[in-house]
Amino acid sequence: MEKNIKTEEVYFDKLNYLFLILGIVLIGAGYLMMIGGESKDPNVFNPAIFDKQRITYAPVTCLLGFAVLFYAIMRKPKQNPTEE
Repeated sequence: MEKNIKTEEVYFDKLNYLFLILGIVLIGAGYLMMIGGESKDPNVFNPAIFDKQRITYAPVTCLLGFAVLFYAIMRKPKQNPTEE
């Protein structure tokens, strides 16, 4: 006798969700690193706006976060061999 087994295709597994969370955290950290450098007086220039953290590290962190998100979305989960 043949049994009708209803199988659902799983698009994301636990590792995909962990990568999604990691990507969101990296993007948030990058945006938090961009905060600051303002001046109390608009007529006074504050050179802290152009420091290495805001110009280099923060955008690289954001781009890394977006790359991790892209990988998490495109990653194909491994099929469970016991269900086949």
